[in-house]
Amino acid sequence: MNFAAEILAGIPSELPKAKDRNPQLSHAPVRRTVLNTTEKKLALKNALRYFPSKWHSELAPEFLAELDSYGHIYMYRFMPNYAIYARPVNEYPCQTIQAAAIMLMIQNNLDPAIAQHPEELITYGGNGSVFQNWAQYLLTMKYLATMTDKQTLNVYSGHPQGLFPSSTAAPRVVVTNGMMVPNYSSTADFEKFNALGVTQYGQMTAGSYMYIGPQGIVHGTAITLMNAFRKKGFYGKDTAGKIFLTAGLGGMSGAQTKAGNIVGCITVCAEVNPHAAIKRKEQGWVDELIEGWMNWLKG
Repeated sequence: MNFAAEILAGIPSELPKAKDRNPQLSHAPVRRTVLNTTEKKLALKNALRYFPSKWHSELAPEFLAELDSYGHIYMYRFMPNYAIYARPVNEYPCQTIQAAAIMLMIQNNLDPAIAQHPEELITYGGNGSVFQNWAQYLLTMKYLATMTDKQTLNVYSGHPQGLFPSSTAAPRVVVTNGMMVPNYSSTADFEKFNALGVTQYGQMTAGSYMYIGPQGIVHGTAITLMNAFRKKGFYGKDTAGKIFLTAGLGGMSGAQTKAGNIVGCITVCAEVNPHAAIKRKEQGWVDELIEGWMNWLKG
């Protein structure tokens, strides 16, 4: 199938072959094991509900293996065959251009050149998710491709709950993420319900499909850094040679190094993930990479 046909198909009519993770991409850290046996069964039921019952005997052990190995069911088998990136808006199948624009934004969030852990549908921040699994992605894209300008798609924590009658003046999509009752909103509670597949952390722009990369916060980061130097009595030419020590190059964090260049200081940024560091260097957010920091200091 071509791109448009695959979008319109949603969940495929025939069970696709199992897929391996791409070793060239950065993958999400393994989540903690937080479910007991009864809860694992519930997580599997929550995942299998997206698929015909005739597939369950094959998918159940596969999804359980993902849950045991990664702490979450991502459904790698259902990753689309087409490349994911923000295409021109007129290339998306649609009944309304507003829906096509949202599809473009979703694919921008999951573009491997942009997303931190694209095969886990995580855009930035280690857990900023666009969807919880690939079934949700496929269904959401199909809904968007078929909806009219008098319908609204409701999405909760990645799960598309259906198209509802609305008006041309209404939002085309209403999205909420991570809605937790306060008495059950601790980190432990969130990890449990995320593993169960019932909630996700969409952060500010991942789960709302509005991520535009580090450039989105360069201005604010540069202003923050300028004010930090002002507070210490330095600004303008006085910042030359001064050290800005920070950490993190995943997701939006490339803005830190670029802001340092704008302000005119020397930025030293530590990053434990080589994939993130290399990506930021290739994209121009980092000027130089030094591996083995302690060995470099000793040399």
